[in-house]
Amino acid sequence: MAERGGFEPPTGYSPVHAFQACDLDRSSISPTNKKYSSIALKTRFPMASTTSEPALYLAATRAAQLRAEIERHNTAYYVFDAPEIPDAEYDKLYSELVAIETQYPALITPDSPTQRVSGAVAEGFKPVIHAVPMLSLNNGFTDQEVNAFDQRGAQILNKTVLEYACELKFDGLAVSMRYIDGVLIQAATRGDGARGEEVTANIRTIRSIPLRLRCKHIPRLIDVRGEVVILKRDFERLNQRQRAAGQREFANPRNAAAGSVRQLDSNVTAQRPLSFFAYGIGALEGFNMPLTHHALLDWYLELGIPVCAQRAVVQGVEGLLNFFQSIKAQRDTLPYEIDGVVYKLNRLEDQARLGFVARAPRFALAHKFPAQEALTTLIAIDVNVGRTGAATPVARLEPVFVGGATVAHATLHNEDEIRRKDIQIGDTVTVRRAGDVIPEVVNVLITRRPADARRFEMPTHCPVCGSEIKRLPGEAVARCTGELVCAAQRKQALWHFAHRRALDIDGLGEKVIEQLVERHLVHTPADLFTLDLATLAALKRFADKSAQNLLDAINRAKRTTLARFIYALGIRHVGESTAAHLARHFGALDTLMRATHDELLSVDEVGPVIAASIRQFFAQPRHIEVIKQLRAAGVDWPEHARVLKDIGPLAGKRVVLTGTLSTLTREQAKEKLKAAGAKVSVSVSKKTACVIAGADAGKKRAQAKMLGLLVLDEEGLYKLLNGQLKLP
Repeated sequence: MAERGGFEPPTGYSPVHAFQACDLDRSSISPTNKKYSSIALKTRFPMASTTSEPALYLAATRAAQLRAEIERHNTAYYVFDAPEIPDAEYDKLYSELVAIETQYPALITPDSPTQRVSGAVAEGFKPVIHAVPMLSLNNGFTDQEVNAFDQRGAQILNKTVLEYACELKFDGLAVSMRYIDGVLIQAATRGDGARGEEVTANIRTIRSIPLRLRCKHIPRLIDVRGEVVILKRDFERLNQRQRAAGQREFANPRNAAAGSVRQLDSNVTAQRPLSFFAYGIGALEGFNMPLTHHALLDWYLELGIPVCAQRAVVQGVEGLLNFFQSIKAQRDTLPYEIDGVVYKLNRLEDQARLGFVARAPRFALAHKFPAQEALTTLIAIDVNVGRTGAATPVARLEPVFVGGATVAHATLHNEDEIRRKDIQIGDTVTVRRAGDVIPEVVNVLITRRPADARRFEMPTHCPVCGSEIKRLPGEAVARCTGELVCAAQRKQALWHFAHRRALDIDGLGEKVIEQLVERHLVHTPADLFTLDLATLAALKRFADKSAQNLLDAINRAKRTTLARFIYALGIRHVGESTAAHLARHFGALDTLMRATHDELLSVDEVGPVIAASIRQFFAQPRHIEVIKQLRAAGVDWPEHARVLKDIGPLAGKRVVLTGTLSTLTREQAKEKLKAAGAKVSVSVSKKTACVIAGADAGKKRAQAKMLGLLVLDEEGLYKLLNGQLKLP
């Protein structure tokens, strides 16, 4: 739903508040409501009756219901910043109303959502009347709709092939900026299309937006239209800052961008990493309008106004669909969120000839991607057990098509998340799927909760092996205590051990591991090296050749590296990078196994949690026994002597980086500190020599002050590197 544009709701706010505040609830759209009674409908539409015109009567009833429901969602979305349903669900309601009014034009009312652009001016903002209305776009979801759009235009213009300007459909907040004699004097949100909210002070804080246009020949007046967005990388950093400050995280980049612009305090907006892309024009005086839309955007670049590079001029419907498929394939790798592409007739003369309908231009179409959010019913909650014993609740759903695939399961993360979102079995839930990301349950529609909905309780015993499930203090995840006794953990541990980044046993996939575990042929990773040709050939879908290939891969895996072996062991919190640091630092497995907590803390990327996890792993006799068995089976790797002495002015000193530096990236600063001999850590502890705090430093700087540690700014960092400052 391109033009709804979301906002961040106030803390503690829920969609229910919105409906209470605007005095709209589900009873107001019921056919039994007096407003929509048969008498009222007959009075309003005398041509319709249940006997003479039953189809018209039913259409009038349904249209009235749809108008009330759409307006209710508009109020929740625009005024109270608390959307209840996903965009795709709103689009269905809107499309149904359009279809009814198209079939029965007599049912169109002045207050119908189809006759105006939705939105409202929030309290506290000065209203701005747009000189040229900011209309929304008609949506297309299929190739057939795009083809129909092209054919309508070609017929009206009496042309065989039309030329189009194609661009991206951003997921942010639409704004209009007025420049007079090249100076930005006013900015407003889109609002209801005719009237928006003045946000000039906030827009001025966006660094990509020029306060003065740069060009020899500038218009006396120009209204630049475009979208305020937050780039994906900036959104992640913003939420990191929110977490560090103990504040609520933003749901998505669209809501964060919209909520940031609609701040009464521009100082708040200035702290948000907002970006802007221009895509249209309103009023223009004192300058000749370019001949094409593409030329308009090129002119914007000359004026210093940001324009997205992902745009093209194409010919005909084939060009439109090729552009759509190309952008769709790139979607997950783009630096910003988009929910489709936009097609516009390129020649402005052609645009003027096609004109407008009530709420949208005839010359443009928004071709939307398959919905990434959808509503469905949560049938049950199962518990999956992973490699480390993590017992993860998984939603079993009524299958729903979302994000280009049918989804029947979605992650619920952990028990705390279920409680926080108030998810109950039987609820109607919003499911989100983006690209290859695991589908997740975003929220619950409380207003649709059935009377027999029931709360989820985490089981006390593992559903796979029956071992006790425990949740340790300070952890969000409950875990099965069965370890390798648990078949689920065993399968995941073996798959991890054979992964290409671990021992890289080609051909040992999940299906093969499942057979080996279920037939009780493999209980630990060491058992893999006892398998013979006859045993492997007896597996399903195996023959002598495939069995020999797997046996050869197992034998090749005996020769590995220390870093790969450490990673293959599956120690909690020890990833590929940390394993490499451990191997480089200790040089030999036995040295690592004997390392003390403090010795582990001296390794790059190893903090208190990782050090404790490593110590705990090697303290388990069963783990030591498996390592002995692996060595006895011939698994081997090169080793070297431990590096006992660091060099450099900061030799052996633990330094923590936090916040943003103005002259160096985090990686550049890290490399400079390492070159000086420092150990760059990700966590603050009593072993930390100092903390380098840049802009927006939060929790780590506060921790350092609580521990009485030295905190330096960027200037202090350079003094450290130059030897002008010594650490204790």
